[in-house]
Amino acid sequence: MTHPATTPEPAQHRQIDSSVPHSARIWNYWLGGKDNYPVDSRAGDAYTAVFPGIVTIARSSRAFLRRALTHLVTEAGIRQFLDVGTGLPTADNTHEVAQRLAPESRIVYVDNDPMVLAHARALLYSTPQGATAYVDADVRDPDRILAAAAKTLDLTRPTALVLSNILGHVADHDQARSVVTRLMDALPSGSHLVLDDGSRGIDPDFERAQDAYNASGAVPYVLRSVEEITAFFDGLDLLEPGVVPVPEWRPDDDTDPAGAGPVAEHGGVARKP
Repeated sequence: MTHPATTPEPAQHRQIDSSVPHSARIWNYWLGGKDNYPVDSRAGDAYTAVFPGIVTIARSSRAFLRRALTHLVTEAGIRQFLDVGTGLPTADNTHEVAQRLAPESRIVYVDNDPMVLAHARALLYSTPQGATAYVDADVRDPDRILAAAAKTLDLTRPTALVLSNILGHVADHDQARSVVTRLMDALPSGSHLVLDDGSRGIDPDFERAQDAYNASGAVPYVLRSVEEITAFFDGLDLLEPGVVPVPEWRPDDDTDPAGAGPVAEHGGVARKP
């Protein structure tokens, strides 16, 4: 087991490309963060000009994650979290939510964006009782993720796997499902999966905006049907209310209202039997 705060694993020195918009930085921009470049804000503004609802999706997704983590800590007793595709730090990061409720919580973040790596130290602050670590790895390499995570987490104990807006970057659906299966297979009974992604078949304006973004030369993000998102939970016990638009997953007093339009972002939480 590691010290409360650990340094990122050594990785190849990759340059940050500030000439091409990047989804993690655009997402950070939509959430009100500062860790982005002009190319990202321009791309974000161009996207919102076509589909202003993307800001609601981004913020609703973040609020869903907060509520899901709160349930896992306070109701399910989870104290270990593997957050794959964490993105850039904003408000209510996984370690902040979990350690606010249970200071002994241990969190491993995984991402392969060099800008995220550059900001890793912002993620690595931990309570003295817990631990927070960062792994530089691709979501498509679950074996590397698990081997590195085991240096901070005891993977024989129930662990929450968090996959929030990351599987859209794995274009092939079968490959995306195999990633989820491989990661969950390595976790014991009582572990949980928290997953949400952009959904197709809900909002045509969102789909047009996303398709245009994917054609722009940026790293594409594939929207999936609600049925495809639900399939990621196969073999697990879905918690109520199942896979739903994220504002509808156990809303609380702080949940942003979804408004009159649909929210094409579906998610859910499931327990491994």
